Amino acid sequence: MKVLRGFIYREAVSAVAYVTVGFLALFFFFDLIDELRWVDRGNGGGYTITHALLFVVLSIPSHLYELLPITVLIGTIFVMARLAQSSEFTIMRTSGLGPWRALRTLLVLGGAFVLFTFAVGDYVAPIADRAAQLVKARYLGRLTTGATGAWLRERQEDHSFAVNVRALSPEGNMLDIRIFEFDAEGRLASQTRAASGQFAPGGDGWELAQVDQSRFLQRGANEAHVERINAPKLQWPTRISSEMVSASLLKPDRMATIDLFQYVRHLEANGQSAQKYEIEFWRKVFYPLSCLVMVVLALPFAYLHFRSGGIAGYVFGGVMAGISFFLLNNVFGYAGNLQNWSPWLTAAAPGLIYSLLSLAAFGWLVLRR
Repeated sequence: MKVLRGFIYREAVSAVAYVTVGFLALFFFFDLIDELRWVDRGNGGGYTITHALLFVVLSIPSHLYELLPITVLIGTIFVMARLAQSSEFTIMRTSGLGPWRALRTLLVLGGAFVLFTFAVGDYVAPIADRAAQLVKARYLGRLTTGATGAWLRERQEDHSFAVNVRALSPEGNMLDIRIFEFDAEGRLASQTRAASGQFAPGGDGWELAQVDQSRFLQRGANEAHVERINAPKLQWPTRISSEMVSASLLKPDRMATIDLFQYVRHLEANGQSAQKYEIEFWRKVFYPLSCLVMVVLALPFAYLHFRSGGIAGYVFGGVMAGISFFLLNNVFGYAGNLQNWSPWLTAAAPGLIYSLLSLAAFGWLVLRR
């Protein structure tokens, strides 16, 4: 039985790798065509074809993370259907590979794909995507989201702060920072503007540069005083980290799971809406587990009876099933954000639906027939 498991694992991994490389090559081509529009256009030749290629290569891990459940389904369906067509799976069944043992074999394989998907999505893709954005920003401009940049809030004892970061420089420093401080009664206590800022080592606040600060001081019931401070540098204590600022300026699906969790906690602690990021956090949790669903969905194809032809049709069906899963995952994400659905249920719903479909197919085609 160990030999049979090893044979199935080798065939499945080879097929999944082949399909994944094919899809990544297709995405690489389309991304490169899209990036060519920025080459040598109004930037003095700073963004060259080499930079475009580097940006596209660094975007591959993100595509790999998105594609893995789909390619796992297509590759496993191809292997199962081919084994059924050549009667090899029939021989395996007569050698003792029953339905439940076959299911356990594929679940172990799916578990390996789950770990691989999690590692790519949580460690490789965020680092590569951040490097890709910095490459593009270095030669095309700075990282920003529209005209207003990123807005964040923080509470410190009896004061609250509204923080605006207009953009990030290619080196990762903050540009055009505005900090509004409010007292316990909601009145504006100070306004600070800095040309730039960087994150202090060890997360001990921000180091602001070229600071212009106005403090509004109350003297009695009817008298106020404005105190102005100009300083080349100023240390501002805060718990807002670089990951939180990046999350506001970049896409949340490119963040690691722990960074998303910390950002959600920060938003909730400061009274901000965290629905969008909560959904994305639970999607990051459940998305790798969809590889288990895909291998279970592929198992019934090994029990279909045909002698010649038909594999192309089944692989096409696998492609359609994978695309429908991807679309359903996105639709539930948008709908959950708009309708304020429960974040974990919104993220888990596509996987639960396909789990029921795969178990129904397993029960009907494998156990009953």
